[in-house]
Amino acid sequence: MFGLMNKDRLDFGNERIGRLFRMMFFPTLIAMFSNSLLNICDGMFVGHGVGPEALAAINIVAPMFLLTTGIGLMFGIGASVIASIRLSEGNVRNARTIMTQAYLAGAVIFGAIILLTLLYTRPLLYLVGCSPALEDPATDYLLWLLPGFFFFYLQCVGMMLVRLDGSPKFAMGIQIATAVCNIFLDWLMVFPLQWGIAGASIATSISCVVGGSLVLVYFLRYSDKLKFIRLDLSRKSLSGLLRNVSHMARIGFATFIAELALGIMIVTGNYMFISMLGEDGVAAYSVGCYLFPLIFSVSNAVAQSAQPIVSFNYGAGRMDRVTQALRISLMTGAICGAVVSLLMWVGSPLLTAIFLPSDTPSFSYAVHGLPLLGLSAVFFALNIVMIGYYQSLEKAAGSTIYMILRGIIFLVPSFIILPGLIGTDGLWLAIPAAEVLTLLVIAATYPRLNAVTFHRSQHGTVE
Repeated sequence: MFGLMNKDRLDFGNERIGRLFRMMFFPTLIAMFSNSLLNICDGMFVGHGVGPEALAAINIVAPMFLLTTGIGLMFGIGASVIASIRLSEGNVRNARTIMTQAYLAGAVIFGAIILLTLLYTRPLLYLVGCSPALEDPATDYLLWLLPGFFFFYLQCVGMMLVRLDGSPKFAMGIQIATAVCNIFLDWLMVFPLQWGIAGASIATSISCVVGGSLVLVYFLRYSDKLKFIRLDLSRKSLSGLLRNVSHMARIGFATFIAELALGIMIVTGNYMFISMLGEDGVAAYSVGCYLFPLIFSVSNAVAQSAQPIVSFNYGAGRMDRVTQALRISLMTGAICGAVVSLLMWVGSPLLTAIFLPSDTPSFSYAVHGLPLLGLSAVFFALNIVMIGYYQSLEKAAGSTIYMILRGIIFLVPSFIILPGLIGTDGLWLAIPAAEVLTLLVIAATYPRLNAVTFHRSQHGTVE
């Protein structure tokens, strides 16, 4: 693990953009892919070791887990963008302050989330579409998941900042170690120990503790520029802390919306699938929800690899390098999205067999639906790259609007309208339709928004 500690010593301001992007992208992609593999293995063990009902129960809890992921990524992106710009200005102490404040904010927020979940477990589950048949397994899964939430936040924020600190390979190592730990414990607790859905949840919590602890070890002992510092807790400093936390949240809010949108996608889909296809339909949809993070993680790897390059050069006023980074990331996103689409189209039966027995109705539903869902991959990748680009430029409003369009405004009506027009295929095509509509809006508004960005950068007014 610590053999990955050798710094890549990335020069974001002078190194060739193509080489910089490759040095960031491949470790990030491997790390993201390990997370996707973790999701797939988790679903495989639960689907075959416990049953389709347990798989459906996890799909009920998933929006709550995505909420915590969204908060972690929101502050991770926000802190990384601001710290990138401060480092480009030579202000290392301010970058360290931003990092420390991001973690302090997370401690407060996650403490409140854990407390509220313990107090209102049952109402929360029914709020996200739980049925009486799924209440017990969903409750078991959620409650055993809670202990790992705070450490999961440490890992989410840490991945962005470790890469910015010049250690993308170490960030990759943390995520791989976490995934391997989770996969092994999943197998152990579901099959040999026969702990059922609670065992899968315990495995996830323990792996979160491992990932968060490794992030702490890095920043306490091995980091280069980004380190924890003692914060001044005077009234004036607390006002600055709140201002900085608010700024981080605004920049990263689009990423929070992305995770919230996944939750909305799951909740809306659960309601629509159960109304048209029953609980077998929800189990089939859960296969798509387990595979959708594959689309998300590959696209996110592209966006996160470009982020420190874009932010640093934007802070330095090098818009030619910003444009080059955008061009490379769009090309990479399109290729990765096409590969994922092809995989889901050709490999639908094999992918479904990972999660469900072939003699169940849910298996047939999923085999038919996955190729339709896979059509979203290219459009989703391009959308995420563009949204990440605007986040990197501190364009919080634009990135947030686009994310709300694809994740809520276009998605929910698509889920409601398309099944009425074309039948159950519309359930699977709702997500591709929302992504296509969003990409059209981004393409239409890009010239104007980008012209404003270049003008402000040239006049030295970085927002």
